[in-house]
Amino acid sequence: MLKFLPLLLILAYTLAMWFFSVWRLKREMAAHSTPLDDARLNPLLDRLGAAMDLPRIRAQVYEVPMVNGLAAPDGRIFITRGFIERMDKGEVTPEELAGVVAHELGHVAHGHSKRRLIDFAGQNVIRSVLLVTIGRFLPFIGPWLINLAVMALAARLSQSDEFEADRFATALLIRSGIGAGPQISLFEKLGRLTGGRSAAAPAWLLSHPVTEKRIEAIRANMQRWQ
Repeated sequence: MLKFLPLLLILAYTLAMWFFSVWRLKREMAAHSTPLDDARLNPLLDRLGAAMDLPRIRAQVYEVPMVNGLAAPDGRIFITRGFIERMDKGEVTPEELAGVVAHELGHVAHGHSKRRLIDFAGQNVIRSVLLVTIGRFLPFIGPWLINLAVMALAARLSQSDEFEADRFATALLIRSGIGAGPQISLFEKLGRLTGGRSAAAPAWLLSHPVTEKRIEAIRANMQRWQ
């Protein structure tokens, strides 16, 4: 039992840090968000809810200038103020924002926050084991290679979640009658809205899939389902 104690301690530390991060994020977002109540979006959120046999989908406006959508670990959906301001300027349509909400609902429906907790804990254990077993035989390049491999694994899992949330959103948008067209059009302009991604990071280390791949997957699902 004692030989497993270091791994158990690592696991306990990882879980404690995750729960602390969730608590801090929840407090931060509660302090800087307001209920989303917009005449342009409310009818679309009604349609998303009706497609799931639910009342209107509730969302919050997170008062930060960046362009993003978020699904909190407690199941709440957030749209940033930056996204709302882009809609006010006509750069984003209400239907495209409804697609963002549908995507975040996909994260909630598939339990991605809980899955990431398990993955994160497992990755830390794997990293620690490899550092002890392999890293000591390759004192310089070993730890670097191990961290790179764990980062690549984390990115692959995260990208899988994004594709899964995209599929959920496409199905929900089609079922609600909004259609998946706005989902694609938002991705087509996303680089311009967000300033693009760093070219220094290879695609296999990114937390989100390459935009072109996401659009390709959405189009394939549209053809299959429509």
